[in-house]
Amino acid sequence: MKLNTILDQIDMGSVALPKFQRGYVWRRRQVRKLMRSLYLGYPVGSLLMWETQTEKAEAKGDASLASGTVRLLLDGQQRVTSLYGIIRGKPPTFFDGNENAFLNLYFNLDDEEFEFYGPVKMRDDPRWISVTELMQSGAGNFISRIMEVPSIMEKGRLNDYLHRLNAIDNIKERDFHIEEVSGADKTMDDIVDIFNEVNSGGTKLSKGDLALAKICGSWPEAREEMQARLQKWENVGYHFSKSPLDWLLRCITAMLTSQADFAALFPKDEQGNERFSVPEFQDGLRRAEKHIDYLLELIASRLGLDHSRVLGSPFSFPLLARYIDRQGESVKYQEVQDKLLYWYAHTILWGHYSGAMETTLRRDLVTIDGDEDILEALIANLYQSRGNLRLHPRDFEGATRRSRFYPMLYMMTRVWHSRDFGSGIELKHNLLGGMSRLELHHIFPKARLREYGYHWNEINALANFTFLTKATNLKISAKLAEEYFAVYEDKHPGVLASHWIPMDRELWKIENYRDFLAERRKLLAQAANDFLYQLRNGVMPETTPAESALAREMVSIPGQIADEAEEALLRDAMSWMEQQGLPTGELGFELVEDESGDVLAILDLAWPDGIQVGRTDPAALLIDEGEETLSIAQRAGYRCFTNLEQLQHYVEKEILDRPA
Repeated sequence: MKLNTILDQIDMGSVALPKFQRGYVWRRRQVRKLMRSLYLGYPVGSLLMWETQTEKAEAKGDASLASGTVRLLLDGQQRVTSLYGIIRGKPPTFFDGNENAFLNLYFNLDDEEFEFYGPVKMRDDPRWISVTELMQSGAGNFISRIMEVPSIMEKGRLNDYLHRLNAIDNIKERDFHIEEVSGADKTMDDIVDIFNEVNSGGTKLSKGDLALAKICGSWPEAREEMQARLQKWENVGYHFSKSPLDWLLRCITAMLTSQADFAALFPKDEQGNERFSVPEFQDGLRRAEKHIDYLLELIASRLGLDHSRVLGSPFSFPLLARYIDRQGESVKYQEVQDKLLYWYAHTILWGHYSGAMETTLRRDLVTIDGDEDILEALIANLYQSRGNLRLHPRDFEGATRRSRFYPMLYMMTRVWHSRDFGSGIELKHNLLGGMSRLELHHIFPKARLREYGYHWNEINALANFTFLTKATNLKISAKLAEEYFAVYEDKHPGVLASHWIPMDRELWKIENYRDFLAERRKLLAQAANDFLYQLRNGVMPETTPAESALAREMVSIPGQIADEAEEALLRDAMSWMEQQGLPTGELGFELVEDESGDVLAILDLAWPDGIQVGRTDPAALLIDEGEETLSIAQRAGYRCFTNLEQLQHYVEKEILDRPA
């Protein structure tokens, strides 16, 4: 079937997506790769569809289906959705995902590369062609347009350009081979089994995807119901793992079965019936939501951990949900809560679930189903794997907010009554919005440390971090520590000690920065051990409840480093820049609006002063970010690169002046 015909049938309701299908998960690089393959005439795989009676079809979205029969797309959703979005300029009716992954794709007539729109780079360059506009208006419209550009006509490239434009336009006529499953004997269970077998090409399905597909075969709305819970938590700052649906399903699985493996949901009894009926699974989802709500409130109020960047591994939550479900009202006693939080804090510090997660979770689930003192047994498991749970100064040697001990620093700031340098107020409550929002502060400013030749690992050392209100952070700006420490200590005696700042004034001098870090690590380790001792022994003072973690309004900031793989790529970029003798850039750079001080976006890797400091424009490397982040950076004057190769080409040609 020709691609145009497939898209027309989607519009008519003759081709749809089954309700048990997951949402759209492709990212921009996969869309670019698909379009490049189609442009070059490479194979891109076949499609698999299930032909069934319309009245039996359970399809995603709210569009009406064609009468009679309908084809449900079992394999090829990501490809078809991407192409529909590129050609129609909007997502299909069954869409569920991030439309920025395929909208505003452009093509360069000279280098024949596909990229997403960036106004600074493309606005005044007629060689950049909107692929959507080309698909909708045809190649002829663009030929007449580029013929009016003298510089293009002088190069005699018209025939090349015409060939390239037609190659893109003709993608609409590309034939896709379609395998069909049909027959009145096929049940939804049969189709789910087929789906599970074949739908593993392209973006691989996780075990959770397969389990959820099976559940949706009996309860088609399961995915939407689970996503509604995840969206509720995301709206208040909690995003759970790279695959949040997998995570929530694992919480339900652990709670219902005391098993870590999704397969535990599906064993059959002697009569061949599934172990859990739809009402039982629905009740499991309701209980899991209730327990997770309780945990988020507890962790925010007792530990001050109030957003997902400081929660550590989310895979402690399946175990915790099972524990709460089993213990009932007893978890509301403070000594029980604190001992549970002691265990939880150590799972963050030592990456308890960062390795063989399923194996570790399986062992812990067996532990909480025992008859012994459950919390003591869980803590004993930690001792067995660690040997010693006491913290040492070396544990705070990590660099950047990705360190496992970053949440501990944030936690201590909230519960140990750290005070804002400028106002003297305690930072323990949720400080949301405006100039009182809690912000990360470099004690010794980054720019001044760079001037003294310190490496970025030292500049972003955990012991150089503390937290202040936005107003104070802006006021300090790039002042040296020895300039502002004394001022704030005189104004609010004891304020520096509340942040574990060494009081030896010689250590406040930038030339003694390394000695400052060493001394502050000692103070942090001692404070952390004191805090954990209080949790362990049930003597931590009660806290005044802060604003509900689930009732607040969160401001969404565009851009974030998505996962460890993306961070590894950014680290590679920093290492490459260092090898060229150039600044490595700032990881996770907060782009701030000059007048208000509001954070506009998080840039993956940025050079705010230019790669050649003071001589070139600010630059940023943005990996798979949405159009919003890209536009914000470009409006702020940043030269943006969407992959490492682009950055390297620019550096070698424009900065290092190396021959091509």
